[in-house]
Amino acid sequence: MESSNVNSWEEIHHSIQKTFRKDLFSQFTKAVVNYEMIREGDHIAVCISGGKDSMLMAVLFQELKRIDKFPFELSFLVMDPGYQKANRKKIEENAKRLRIPIQIFETDIFHAVDQVDKNPCYLCARMRRGHLYHQAQELGCNKIALGHHFDDVIETVLMGMLNSGQFQSMMPKLHSLNFEGMELIRPMYYIREKDIIRWSKYNQLEFIRCACNFTENLEKNGDTSSKRLETKQLIQQLKTTIPAVEKNIFRATENVSLGQVLGYKKDGVKHSFLEEYEDD
Repeated sequence: MESSNVNSWEEIHHSIQKTFRKDLFSQFTKAVVNYEMIREGDHIAVCISGGKDSMLMAVLFQELKRIDKFPFELSFLVMDPGYQKANRKKIEENAKRLRIPIQIFETDIFHAVDQVDKNPCYLCARMRRGHLYHQAQELGCNKIALGHHFDDVIETVLMGMLNSGQFQSMMPKLHSLNFEGMELIRPMYYIREKDIIRWSKYNQLEFIRCACNFTENLEKNGDTSSKRLETKQLIQQLKTTIPAVEKNIFRATENVSLGQVLGYKKDGVKHSFLEEYEDD
């Protein structure tokens, strides 16, 4: 029996449509419509890591499915890359509480990544995505949905500029290069992380974090630094003097003037402004 101070399933879903409708559900549907993420007949694998972002995404998809006017299918897919028992149990408990009919499959990704010294997070993300595509395709899905949000997008833009010398965004949808007919969508694209946290706290929900051995070992050793965390902190510092900095970073990805950049890449080919300079 649930404690009286824990929100019920009905209250959690009610909060999506009432208390957090403007910041969560409306932003979710806005991204779906603006970027044409869902079409009639789609079968979407909603990929759940067990964290706050993907769990909320699953709930938002449930709400969309309940009210939407055209038919599409959902499969709620959880990959266990080698979670500790406590983390696996937490995911299962949250899914039960939120009435998300998850399907779990297991991999040994954490074990494989433990053997790597350089860029373990990059390798882990690539391996996870490959397994998710494969499993989703086995279920008859034509799309996978990931829970990246607005803050992930702008942090990725800034990280690329500052650490890799490139300007690129985390796209709202992508065609898979390795799995024919499969597409990746990010319907949380407009949702702010602070609003996800508010929703979680409002409903007394606790979710797992990254839960990988690499991150847990860093935290045990007192090392909580990362390029993404540094970028997040930088954005907050900039916000004190540039209040609209977050929106401006996002808008910059929509307002690239190709006539005023030194170069760009298209289909893997690098182009220089000099190619068209004499024609002006």
